[in-house]
Amino acid sequence: MPVNNVAVIGGGSFGTVIANIIAHNGHYTQLWMRDAEQVESLNMTRENQQYLPGYAIHPMVQAQHDLHAVVRSADTIFIAVPSASFRSVVRQMQPDLKPGVIFISATKGIEAVTFKLMSQILAEEVPGSRIAVLSGPNLAKEIAQRSPTGTVVASNDGEVRRMVQAMLRSDTFRVYANDDMLGVELGGSLKNIYAIIAGLAASIGMGTNTIAMLITRGLTEMARFGVCMGADPMTFLGLSGVGDLVVTCSSPLSRNYRVGEALGEGKDIDKIIADLGQVAEGVNTLKQVKERADELKVPMPLCASLYEIIYNKAPIDHIIASLMLEETELDVEFEVGKAKLLTH
Repeated sequence: MPVNNVAVIGGGSFGTVIANIIAHNGHYTQLWMRDAEQVESLNMTRENQQYLPGYAIHPMVQAQHDLHAVVRSADTIFIAVPSASFRSVVRQMQPDLKPGVIFISATKGIEAVTFKLMSQILAEEVPGSRIAVLSGPNLAKEIAQRSPTGTVVASNDGEVRRMVQAMLRSDTFRVYANDDMLGVELGGSLKNIYAIIAGLAASIGMGTNTIAMLITRGLTEMARFGVCMGADPMTFLGLSGVGDLVVTCSSPLSRNYRVGEALGEGKDIDKIIADLGQVAEGVNTLKQVKERADELKVPMPLCASLYEIIYNKAPIDHIIASLMLEETELDVEFEVGKAKLLTH
């Protein structure tokens, strides 16, 4: 494929590994970082010393602090910033965008108040743009260690899906395709809630039987909510659903899992977030999903119980009680829709 000028907006751990893979595939890649000192450090040491120390950065990755300069030359833009700042960053880019630029969101989250997913924000702020989303069980430190990893690119545009697959493919990073952007984004956002629950359960000494039950019922809640929002239930059985859910509910590398662990130790949520030093999307997503589920009358007992623990100071055992007292007796609740074949 032709060499592209690529911008990766967001110099955290995931933005850094994505930029590095793209550069290894021969594309000039600019990595935008908010902190000018981090930009200077990365360009000098060829490491992101704050987020991925010891991970060598490819020579074709250039860190930049000037967002306008980065965007001005970009044919393809990957965005990996926290959901709370996503819209404002996109708005800052608008005056400098090239015609026909392609956006790929790697942000997992839901905008507060509007309940917009990142692809929906892009469609609003840059009408007519070509959009894809990237999501999956993608712990950045494991990608950096070249542990075999799979992810999903979702878009309504088959050409964009193929382009992203080629741009990110490596011998240890496999990119699968889907056309259900809504389901892929919801999976990546909702699973953060259940990662907090899993970390909490592990912290208070719950066994593997309990954790497995929590993960499985969490997947049921995710799919139940997703179907009500218009997503394909089959999407939640893929990498961006159950795959991402399992990894974030099983690893201390997950920020949301660590939030749950700290809750189980009796720490206050505000202190937990301050100590973490990074964004844990699940705390924000929890509030929005709980409110929307109540509006839609979608039963989500685990989500509701975590909400009570974090926002109303309910006792921690509330979450286990809600699991054991759940009204439904069905294991698999939703009908499997017809599989859709992607047009390549």
